[in-house]
Amino acid sequence: MFPDHLAHPTILPLPVALPPATITRPVATETIGALHLVNGEHYAGAERVQDLLAQRLPELGYSVGFVCVKPGSFDAMRTSRDAPLWNVPMLGKFDLRAGWQVARLVRRHGYRLLHAHTVRTALFGSIASALAEVPLVYHVHSPTARNHTGGWRDRVNAAVERMSLRRAARIIAVSEAMGEHIVGQGLDPDRVTVVPNGVPQLESLPARPRPAGSWTLGMVALFRPRKGVEVLLEAIALLHRYGLPVQLNAVGQFESPRYEAEIKTLVDRLNLNERIHWTGFRHDVAAELRRMDLLALPSLFGEGLPMVVLEAMAAGVPVVATRVEGVPEAIRHGIDGVLARAGDAEDLARAIADVIAGRYDWSALRRSARARQVRLFSDRSMATGVARVYNGLFAAGPHVDRQ
Repeated sequence: MFPDHLAHPTILPLPVALPPATITRPVATETIGALHLVNGEHYAGAERVQDLLAQRLPELGYSVGFVCVKPGSFDAMRTSRDAPLWNVPMLGKFDLRAGWQVARLVRRHGYRLLHAHTVRTALFGSIASALAEVPLVYHVHSPTARNHTGGWRDRVNAAVERMSLRRAARIIAVSEAMGEHIVGQGLDPDRVTVVPNGVPQLESLPARPRPAGSWTLGMVALFRPRKGVEVLLEAIALLHRYGLPVQLNAVGQFESPRYEAEIKTLVDRLNLNERIHWTGFRHDVAAELRRMDLLALPSLFGEGLPMVVLEAMAAGVPVVATRVEGVPEAIRHGIDGVLARAGDAEDLARAIADVIAGRYDWSALRRSARARQVRLFSDRSMATGVARVYNGLFAAGPHVDRQ
């Protein structure tokens, strides 16, 4: 389902007078430094990927460092404290001085490759790659062309991404959907490898009885318009009309005070204040999942392969989610969870009601989801996939079997 079809891609130069990166080839036992370029203002799903890679890649011969260009929650919340982090604040998306600063860091600390995770970091990362003569890897976490509700902003980001990635030696997509998205932007498919996201697996499936009485729904997100929290609130109001009084634990921060005010006004209008518990950001997502009977992901679009879905699968919490981008690659409808139409409150409410009513076996869903996560979506399988992409840049990687 997730082929690693990378062979010997052609590396296209930037349309400016910058020389292509010269790749020196380390010996097989050498530990190779990879400098990850991240925004850093939030700690959400993509940041969780970066954090886990910093913990797992050293086991595979790659040490990790970070550069943050929008210093914020990432450094405070990350668990990979052994990975060095440098703040290189940018005045704006096109403040390309960061490219020269990162190139100096690469030379000073001996990093052998750059790994960018956002459009902003890909832009200056392509400059740093040329100046420092190291290869650039780009990680596609979500569809840039459909990442915000503002169309002009997405179009600008997509154009910047296409320009920057002409220099990327390898491109990692977190799902088949993201692989198709990036190839659709005109990128060479031979440079694109699908490496599914992954999370740590639990030693065993926690024993839990089927919920009785009132059910607790959960949503874990950086709350912003594309996450569809409005649709979930409307679905909860419908469930109450059906005589199914559910509770919602909403875990996470709001993108802005303005959006928070809009959502809480909607909660007032739907008369749901007694049914919604806003917890704010929580570092221990596993503890929050233990308080949930179902995880809801009502996203409208923009989900590469959601980490919170994988974490719920690992914890044995059945998921009710929308059919967007990479979500159906993790959740098989009626087997590992239940899928609904995006933007349709009635269909979402019906999907939740079907689980509560027993039309889908809650215990069977959690067992199947956990087994699927262990098989396909572990943090170690994710790190191994990334390490194999890195290995393709050199004559021989440090410790990973190249397949």
